Amino acid sequence: MKKGHNRRDFIKLAGLASLGLSASMVSAFNLKAIQSAALDNSGTKKTDYKALVCLFLAGGNDSYNMLVPKGNNEYAKYSQTRSEMAIPQNDLVGIKAKNSDGRSFGLHPSMPDIAALFNAGDLAFLCNTGSLIQPTTKKQYKNKSVLLPIGLFSHADMQKHWQSANPVQRTGIGWGGKIADMMHDVNDNDIISMNISLSGTNIFQYGNKVSEFSIKAGTGAENIAGYGYQKGFGRRRTQAIDQFFNRKYNNVFEKTYMNILKNAREGGTQFEKAIKEIPELQTEFAGDRISQSFKMVAKTIMARKILGFKRQIFFIKYNGWDHHSDLLTRQKEMLKVVNDALKSFAEALNEIDMFNNVTTFTMSDFGRTLTSNGNGTDHAWGGNTFMMGGAVKGKILYGKYPSLALGTDIELGKGVLLPTTANNLYFAELALWFGVKKSELPLIFPNITNFYDINSKSQPLGFLDI
Repeated sequence: MKKGHNRRDFIKLAGLASLGLSASMVSAFNLKAIQSAALDNSGTKKTDYKALVCLFLAGGNDSYNMLVPKGNNEYAKYSQTRSEMAIPQNDLVGIKAKNSDGRSFGLHPSMPDIAALFNAGDLAFLCNTGSLIQPTTKKQYKNKSVLLPIGLFSHADMQKHWQSANPVQRTGIGWGGKIADMMHDVNDNDIISMNISLSGTNIFQYGNKVSEFSIKAGTGAENIAGYGYQKGFGRRRTQAIDQFFNRKYNNVFEKTYMNILKNAREGGTQFEKAIKEIPELQTEFAGDRISQSFKMVAKTIMARKILGFKRQIFFIKYNGWDHHSDLLTRQKEMLKVVNDALKSFAEALNEIDMFNNVTTFTMSDFGRTLTSNGNGTDHAWGGNTFMMGGAVKGKILYGKYPSLALGTDIELGKGVLLPTTANNLYFAELALWFGVKKSELPLIFPNITNFYDINSKSQPLGFLDI
C-alpha cells in the first residue's frame, strides 16, 4: 500500500527497528533528489505496461551446478574441482548459446523447460555476478586495498546487498522501493502499491515513500481477519472494526496508524474485487507455493487495467537454498520447482499476450564454493543468475563464464569465485527497461558509476531491448 507523508513521518519517529532502518536512512540530499526524480517521472504518463518479477533464491543457490560446462575439456576441470558434487556429464540438458566461444554448456537435469526457453531465445544467463563496490582483483582482495561488501559471505548482509544494491552499508531501503518512489505516480491507483509481494515484508520493495502490498499465492489480498462478514459473530466483528475505523483520533500516531489500516482494508477490497472480475487462466500451474505465487502474479497482471496499473514490481522469495548438506538431492527437487513454475508462468503470460511486457529475473545471496565439504557446499561469492521475457535478448551468456579450475586469477581459495560482473549492472539494465532514466541511476544504485558511464550510449550489459 502507498504511504503518505503522515505515515512516513510516523515511521521515521518509530525508528522502524524491525527493518533496521534507524542507522541507514538515505541522506536528506538523496531523498530530495529522489523526490525530484519522482516529479519528473510522474509528468510522463506511460501508456504501455511493464512489470519486473523478482524470484529471490534465499540461502545461496549453487549456481555452478545450475549452469555447467558440458564440453569434455571444460567438464573435466569442473568434475575435478567439484568432485562428488559434480552432475554427471550425460545428465546435463544441453543449451545452444550464441556466444559460447566454442564451449558447450548444459543445465541441471531438473531444468529442461528453462533450457527450452533459453534455446527459444526467451531466456538468458548472467555469469559470475555478485555484490561489488568497485572493480576488484584477486590481489586487491588479498591485500584488502579496496572496499569490500560489509559482511561478505553472511546470509543476512548479502541478502540485504542484493535487495538494496548498496553493499557499502546495511540499509533497509531497496532498489525496487527506490524505483517505485520515482515512478509510483505513473499508476492511477492511489491505494495499492506498485510493489506487490507474494512473500511478505522485504527490503527490495521498501522505499522512502512506497512499501510493498502483500498478497497471498492462493487467495490474493490479505484483508483484516474476519472483516466483511454479515452474519452472526462475523457481523458483530465487522461492526466493531467499523466503529474502530470511524472513531476520531487526535494523537498523530493513532491517526497515522488508523490511516494505514484503512488503506489496507480499501486496497484489499479493491484487489479482491478485481481478481474476481478476470477470467480464469487456462494455463495449469503446479500446486506448490512458488508456482501458485507465479499464478497470482499472472492474475494480477490480468487485472492491471481494472486496478489502474501501468508499472508493477513483484517479489517472490523461495527459501531453503543453503545447501551445506544433501546438496544433490535438495537442489534437484528445488530446481524442478523453479523450472515448472517458470514454464507455467511463461505460458500464462503468452496466454494473456503479456510475455513481451514482463521481465522475470533471479537473485540469490551469493554463489557457493566449487569445492565440496563432503555432502554439500559452503558460502562463496560470484554466481550465475538468469532473466526471462519477451524483451530479453536470449540464447546468450552475459558476463564471463569462468574456468572452474582451482588456482585461477579469480579463485580466492576453497573454490570461492571473485565476481567479474557487478550485480549493479544487472539491476541498472532492468531499471532502464522499466523506465528509469540513465541520469537517475546513481540515485538508486550509489556505486553504479564505478562500473558504468551513465553518459554513454551503450547499455550496462545489453541483455534487454530498451
